[in-house]
Amino acid sequence: MRDLGAGFGYLLKGQRWVARHGKQYGFGLVPGLITLVLYAAALVALALWGQDFVAWATPFADDWSSPWLGLFRGFLTVVLFALALLLSVLTFTAVTLLIGQPFYENLSEKVDRDVSPDGTAPESGLPLWRELWISARDSLRIVVRALLWAVLLFALGFIPFVGQTVVPVLGFFVTGFFLTEELTAVALQRRGVALRERLALLRSRKTLIWGFGTPLGLAFLVPFVAVFLMPGAVAGATLLARELLGEETDEDGEDGAAEEPERAEVPGQAP
Repeated sequence: MRDLGAGFGYLLKGQRWVARHGKQYGFGLVPGLITLVLYAAALVALALWGQDFVAWATPFADDWSSPWLGLFRGFLTVVLFALALLLSVLTFTAVTLLIGQPFYENLSEKVDRDVSPDGTAPESGLPLWRELWISARDSLRIVVRALLWAVLLFALGFIPFVGQTVVPVLGFFVTGFFLTEELTAVALQRRGVALRERLALLRSRKTLIWGFGTPLGLAFLVPFVAVFLMPGAVAGATLLARELLGEETDEDGEDGAAEEPERAEVPGQAP
């Protein structure tokens, strides 16, 4: 249970960090805004033509009598839209990070320098095109894993009672895990940690990961919130990555303690 609280604490610390660094926060909003427009357009299209798609996909029900035809296709339309929302939450981070790779790499490096005792940040040493390729490849693998979980949870949703109680809770924990993987990948990839090693690292501290990612996944369900939380989520995930790797972190830098101002020297007073 302590790890759950610690994970949530890193989420809050990340938001505090970007609140103190307004320039980084402003740059970090750009990729999220671009992704939001793309996803909003897709969801609006689904809302407008989702019922037509369900009707096309279920021709066997054309001869069903009323009200069963309307109830059946109405239910499938709602489920389709709910599944699309879940997938949008699962993939929003991956797409935003891919679009904003240079923005978030820079932000993550600045967090590392700010909290590192020696003021340095790990560097991958790879050219930008190589980093983008690795990020896109790993993100695709994570999205495939997330889709498999989404299909499984969708199927389990038809089980009476369990589908309406247990499955939604499991869905949020799964979402939280994959969100955290995508976010910590910014810092861990820069350290040369491969996808398989990242997943093993996250599984070794599941409650810590859930404490960070599950509340974030819930917040991402609120329209526009994901855009404004993304910069802080990347900052918090960088701090979380340092915790997972056991790297020493300067608490003063993490908590944002201001440097002590220089005192004016008074003649005759020892410095």
